[in-house]
Amino acid sequence: MPFAAALSEHPVPAFATGEACGQLLEGLGSHPDLVLAFVTLPHAGALEDVVATVRDVLHPSVVVGAASESIVATAREIEGGPAVSLWAGRFGPVVPVRIAARADPEGVVFDGLVQSVPFTPQAMVLIGDPFSVPAPELLAELATAHPGLPIVGGMASGARGPGGTRLALDGQIYTTGAVGALLGPGADVVTVVSQGCRPIGRPYVVTEGGGSIIRELAGRPALTRLDELGGSLSAEEVRAINSGGLHLGRVVDERKAEFGPGDFLVRQVLGGDRETGAIAVNDDLEVGTTVQFHVRDADAAHQDLDGLLTREGPAAEPEAALLFTCNGRGRHLFGTPDHDAELLSRHLGPIPTAGFFAAGEIGPIAGHNALHSFTASVLLLREHHA
Repeated sequence: MPFAAALSEHPVPAFATGEACGQLLEGLGSHPDLVLAFVTLPHAGALEDVVATVRDVLHPSVVVGAASESIVATAREIEGGPAVSLWAGRFGPVVPVRIAARADPEGVVFDGLVQSVPFTPQAMVLIGDPFSVPAPELLAELATAHPGLPIVGGMASGARGPGGTRLALDGQIYTTGAVGALLGPGADVVTVVSQGCRPIGRPYVVTEGGGSIIRELAGRPALTRLDELGGSLSAEEVRAINSGGLHLGRVVDERKAEFGPGDFLVRQVLGGDRETGAIAVNDDLEVGTTVQFHVRDADAAHQDLDGLLTREGPAAEPEAALLFTCNGRGRHLFGTPDHDAELLSRHLGPIPTAGFFAAGEIGPIAGHNALHSFTASVLLLREHHA
């Protein structure tokens, strides 16, 4: 297998890195095409040393790294304690990506979109700083530069403010912008994006509203449509809604006649106005958009990821995985450790896995890359065989 992963929870970063590098050498050997290095916040200050050791010991073509409040390894999620998670693959050419955002009188300009690549890329792994990168705008620019390319990753979490994020690309450390890698044709990839919600009620068309405000759904006040669902909801769903678990999904491809799992881009409902019957959503919606209410709770999040892995995982025959899960999931949502990583391992076996808990997850829905929340975004990989 051309992939390997390693984890060390040693409290001293030098020992942790050495231990993890040794595991990769034993599992894969030196000179991998790509190494991903993720550390928890106790090791954030040592990220530069971690990456330097990885380069000196493993001699990879490209190293991408980040510090985040919690990180992922094979069947494990380390929430808060000191840890280093390394992942390596040898599957052909990889191009490093470094994107910087700068202000312009006409809007944000992104430098480093890497429009010319010496191969047909299969996917992009992208890790960003949430304080300096407007992710929706960046993803729109990348869609122009690389049409149809799946992008998976997330915004590094845990920094207290601008300048606190720690990203790594090869020998450089960055506190702004984004880093990543374009994966070449040597790897076959499949994306699995679980938004952690289940639909309730039926789809409606937005008939009045603008921007983030929806006044009417199918000719009636939006809150009236929500009230109409009350009798069909379980006690658990009502509790989830009252705890902030109400979401609204908008259809990504309006050309479809029927809508099901994977057809909605889910956004949180921020509130409602009883006087006008309007609701506010964390999205911009146009009149004519088809939407459906969704609810998020631990059971919905489990069932959604479980169902997607059941449908997509075996057919992909993956040999490795990358998992970027929301920092609102984990123990906070499920009440138990390792939920997403363990579920992935249960379905697909203990394949080499790495990732982190993100402050916004990146992944494609119905072929369109988007920034998500409360989501588990997974990239499944295997070596390409002609």
